[in-house]
Amino acid sequence: MRVTKFSGELVDYEQDKLISSLKKSGATVEMISEILNKIEPQLYDGIPSKKIYKLAFQSLKNFSNVHAARYNLRTGLLALGPAGFYFEKYIAKVFQMLGYQTEINIILHGKCVSHEIDVLLLKNQKVTMIECKFHSSNDAKSDVKIPMYILSRFNDLKDKKFQLFKSSRAIDACLIVTNNKFTEDALQFGKCSGIEMLSWDYPLKDALRDIIDRLKVYPITCLTTLTQVEKDKLLAVNIITIQDLIDDSSWLEKLELSKNRIRRILAEANQL
Repeated sequence: MRVTKFSGELVDYEQDKLISSLKKSGATVEMISEILNKIEPQLYDGIPSKKIYKLAFQSLKNFSNVHAARYNLRTGLLALGPAGFYFEKYIAKVFQMLGYQTEINIILHGKCVSHEIDVLLLKNQKVTMIECKFHSSNDAKSDVKIPMYILSRFNDLKDKKFQLFKSSRAIDACLIVTNNKFTEDALQFGKCSGIEMLSWDYPLKDALRDIIDRLKVYPITCLTTLTQVEKDKLLAVNIITIQDLIDDSSWLEKLELSKNRIRRILAEANQL
């Protein structure tokens, strides 16, 4: 049986991939077995991968909102669009959890032209510029043109000093972060040119998804107990992560939600 990917490409259905994604949500062996028994009879040749995801998500949600929210993480990152502004804010929050000082959306004047930097990091007196490449489709990849372009920006900035983090500092390193994946050529160019790369699945065992799970710094967009409209309203007031929501849950009251819904939302958030 074949599956139609987001790009329209037909690939073989791989049960192991579905099992792996369910395991990462925290689902038990028994839960996974029951989910497979429920959804696999509904599959057909050419079924869209998006439909398989929806079937698995709904089945998982019947067991646990928390497991469903973890399973929903990649889609939750996509919901930080469409332009990626909230993704930049989210990435800054992730690095704050890693012990960095951060600044976002800074304009710096290089040797040749001005550049808007998505995120700046400071740790151990080292300044790193982050370029966030947000994609609104699961199948979109950042190709080799991305690190080539970012390298030229970094080269225009690295030999100057700027007022950064209340001191005169140079930019020491460059990191590209994407919510999806890099092509092999992009990764090879990054390694060769000394640009750091972070994506959904790279580097191995320390990719974006690994960092998020390790730190439990989930975006509010992966919560299953909030509607998309409610998520958008919370993002607009800088409630980006689940921890932000827990720390300032009064925003749920301002959305005029019932006490019962607020309890359910906060229960899911705290369990995550």
